[in-house]
Amino acid sequence: MTQGESIAIGLCTYRRPSVAETLASLGRLQLPGSVKVSVIVADNDTTPTGEDIVRNAGTELPFPVTYLFAPANNISVARNAILQAARTSGARYLAFLDDDETVDSAWLVTLLDAVRDRQCACAIGPVQADYHDTAPPWMRRGRMHDTVPKLDPEGFAVTGYTCNTLIDLRHPALAGCEFDPARGKTGGEDTAFFDRILRQGGQIAYAPQAIAYEVVPPERARLGWLLRRRFRMGQTHGDLLLRDAGPLRRAAQAATAGAKALACLALGLGHLANPVKRNGALVRGALHLGNVSVCAGSRTLDIYGTKPLGASQRPSN
Repeated sequence: MTQGESIAIGLCTYRRPSVAETLASLGRLQLPGSVKVSVIVADNDTTPTGEDIVRNAGTELPFPVTYLFAPANNISVARNAILQAARTSGARYLAFLDDDETVDSAWLVTLLDAVRDRQCACAIGPVQADYHDTAPPWMRRGRMHDTVPKLDPEGFAVTGYTCNTLIDLRHPALAGCEFDPARGKTGGEDTAFFDRILRQGGQIAYAPQAIAYEVVPPERARLGWLLRRRFRMGQTHGDLLLRDAGPLRRAAQAATAGAKALACLALGLGHLANPVKRNGALVRGALHLGNVSVCAGSRTLDIYGTKPLGASQRPSN
């Protein structure tokens, strides 16, 4: 590691007091050698509702915390504010985490080792859900809210997400990469961001020991929330897959995704007595239906910036 290199840790927040717990967990991090660490928090509310929480929590940390006000109810605007601030500060690396997550002390070191060892543009770790006792038993058994990437045969992730990642800002694959404001209310902006990195020759290492923990609030511990989330994910996947596609390709993709959705429905019906398998099949089917909807020209669901004060905001991607 070159002397003087630094890592910025970025958090977007929107009306979540839990950001204080996230910051507290960062204060317990093992720091990677002589590398300087800082935190950047971007508040995406229309007024700076999170400023006092962030500044008060920041006084307890062993490294500087910068509060940014990025008022747009558009998560891409907040992510880009962090990206720009990290680049302006001269940081070599930028880690992203969500404002409802906590991490183990080795989290940052583990992500950094993965990027360096595999010489990648970025690395991602898994996110493990922390369920309340009120969550349905099938949901807890099936770990329905966990986030784990799909890997290629060489062990690289085939997509990325910002809920647990470290990016090398100097890697050539990051050239021109920003978060798309057009996806800032629908979600999927991080999927599109990492898709561009992959198309520009970057690779995404997977660090299974770099675990983030996410509390699942009651309003998200429902089958309906999972179906909506996966439907929107399918819309993002279809949109990226059909970039510049003509009518014939769209029709073919709709037919393929529709067949998969029907297969998932049949699988769910075949497991009526097993709620984990039944609901898991329905959730996968919703993903394929989201793909079909994009092929048909449907509008992508808006998710960000629509909840009242204090409600949970971030969809997983």
